[in-house]
Amino acid sequence: MTLTPAPILITGAGQRVGLHCALRLLDEGQPVIFSYRSERPGVQTLRERGAIALFADFSCEAGILAFIDALKAHTPRLRAIIHNASAWEAETPGEESHAFNNMFSVHMLAPYLINLHCAHLLQGSLPADIVHISDDVTRKGSRQHIAYCATKAGLDSLTLSFAAQLAPAIKVNGIAPAMVMFNDGDDAAYRAKVLAKAALGIEPGAEVIYQSLRYLLDNPYVTGTTLTVNGGRHIK
Repeated sequence: MTLTPAPILITGAGQRVGLHCALRLLDEGQPVIFSYRSERPGVQTLRERGAIALFADFSCEAGILAFIDALKAHTPRLRAIIHNASAWEAETPGEESHAFNNMFSVHMLAPYLINLHCAHLLQGSLPADIVHISDDVTRKGSRQHIAYCATKAGLDSLTLSFAAQLAPAIKVNGIAPAMVMFNDGDDAAYRAKVLAKAALGIEPGAEVIYQSLRYLLDNPYVTGTTLTVNGGRHIK
């Protein structure tokens, strides 16, 4: 009798990169559990493909813990945890603390608590992985988006700490993308400005993140590493 593979958890998979990665995993016959906060067309698409959708509010501790309980009720084991959920909030004068706390909760507290409380679900898998999706902006900081950059940098630090704690049973790595796909409303001037920041100067699409994820899942000798996927911005 062939056992069903343990599912991979992807947080925030209702759109864009997370959705693409979830669909690619499903294409390969990999069961997927994903979190979502808002009902989007991608959420229904994943449901129709057989993925398990779990509502999650990662903006507060209670929401994170409720998600962890729901996850454990759906599966006794996982093949991998992919922390893709992200928040982008304007640091409006007078609202800075609110924005920082929300992004801290999504980018750091949720991965921290999920890793701590769900690592045992990975123990039966060989290999077993945790992957944090960070951001290339942490490489040099951001004058305009300080809280976003700082909390993503904190996620990079969690990669190192959990890699040390969970080795050798679980590999823990990160992916730090720069812009890989534009939004529909981005105008030509903005697109040209962004593309000019990278040595390769292209909009590669979400597939490059899936390729990076696939590398980390398949390679048995990489942990504590964050892959930079930025088109050569650091050499421009």
